[in-house]
Amino acid sequence: MRLLMIHNRYQAAGGEDASTDAQVELLRNADHEVVLLEDSNERVAELGSVRTAARSVWSREAHARVDAMLAKHDFDVMHVQNYFPLFSPSVYYAAWDHGVPVVQSLRNFRAICPEGMLHRDGAVCTDCVGKRVAWPGVVHRCYRESAAGTAVVAIMSAGHRAAGTWQNRVARYVTPSRHARDVYVAGGWDPATIDVIPNFVYPDPGPGNGDGGYAVYAGRLAPSKGLDTLLEAWRVGNIELPLKIVGEGPVKHFVRGAARANPYVEYLGEVDAAAVTDLLGNAMFAIVPTRGIETFGRVAAEAMARGTPAIAAGHGGLTDIVSDGETGLLFPPGDVSALIDKVQTLVTQPERLAAIRRAARTAFLKRFSGEQVLDSWLRLYREVAAAGENRHSAG
Repeated sequence: MRLLMIHNRYQAAGGEDASTDAQVELLRNADHEVVLLEDSNERVAELGSVRTAARSVWSREAHARVDAMLAKHDFDVMHVQNYFPLFSPSVYYAAWDHGVPVVQSLRNFRAICPEGMLHRDGAVCTDCVGKRVAWPGVVHRCYRESAAGTAVVAIMSAGHRAAGTWQNRVARYVTPSRHARDVYVAGGWDPATIDVIPNFVYPDPGPGNGDGGYAVYAGRLAPSKGLDTLLEAWRVGNIELPLKIVGEGPVKHFVRGAARANPYVEYLGEVDAAAVTDLLGNAMFAIVPTRGIETFGRVAAEAMARGTPAIAAGHGGLTDIVSDGETGLLFPPGDVSALIDKVQTLVTQPERLAAIRRAARTAFLKRFSGEQVLDSWLRLYREVAAAGENRHSAG
C-alpha cells in the first residue's frame, strides 16, 4: 500500500502521537510505503490565536501542501490521524480533487465535543452530543476556558456538517473502541462508516519484572484525567506505596504541590518514551483514573504490554481494554474510596497480582500487539482504495 499520513502533533506528547508513530513504524516494517506529513501545536504561539482559529476551520496552507503532495505522488489512501487545529478538514477536499479516498481516525471527541473528552466540571458531560451546534460548550467555555475559542471549534464542526464534509469527503472513520463508536453514532455519525480497530503497542517491549515497588501514572496532566482522585487517594488512604507521576499539562503545579506534601508521591515531569516503558515495566501496577471519557486509554495497553495491570476508571474506552478482576481492576470514576480499595487489593494480595500480571500480558498479545492489528488496517485500506478507484473511474 502507498499511504499518505496526516498528523497534527500536540505540544505535550500524548497517546494520539504515540499511536500515530506506532502505526507508521508498523506499516513501514511490513514493507508498505508511508509518507508522513506533520504539523505541531508548537506553531500556535507563532501564528497567534486568531490565525490558528481561522486555520482550524479551513487552512489554505494545509490544503496547498496536501494538494502539492498528491499532484507529485500516487497514493492509495490518505489517512488523517489528527487534523486539529493546523491542518483542518480542508485536507479532505485536496484528497477528493485527486481521487484519493480518506480514512479519518477518531482518537478524541472533538468533532462532537469542543472539550474533546466529554468532560466538564469534574464529571462526564454529553450536553453537546447530537446537537447541530455545540452551544452548551460555548456557554461553559469548554475549550481552553475560552468562549471565543470554543465558539470556533463549534463553528468548525457545525459548518462542516452543514457542508457535508463529514458525510461526503471521508470514506471511513475508525474509532479505537466500541464505546467511542457508540458515542459518535449518538452524535449523528452513520454507523456504517465507522470501523473499530483498537490502538496497539509496537514494537512489543516484552514483559517487565514489576519489582520496582511503586505505582505509576503516565499521561497528560489535565483536569479530565482524574489526577485529583488519584492524589486524594494517596493523601487520605494511608497508602505507603510510592506513586510516580509522569507527564506535562495544565495541572502540573497541582501535582507538584501534592508531591511536596506527600513523601510517597514523586513527580518526574515529562520523560521520553523509553523511560515511560521502563517505568511501566517495573511498576507494581499503573493507575488510569480518567474522569472524562477516553476513546481508548493507550497507557493501559502500554502497561499490559509489559505485563503490568492497570487500575482504571470503569467507563469509556478503558472498559474495552481492562477486564475487571482478570487483566486489571476497574473502579467508579471519581470514587476515592473505591480507588483506595483497589490499590490495597493488589498491594496485599501478591498471588492475585501475579495472576493478573500474567493475564494482562496474554491479553496484550492477543488483542493489542501490532501483529494482531495489522491485518485489520490493511483490509480497511484495501477496501477504501478499491472503492475510491471505482468512484474515480465512474467520474
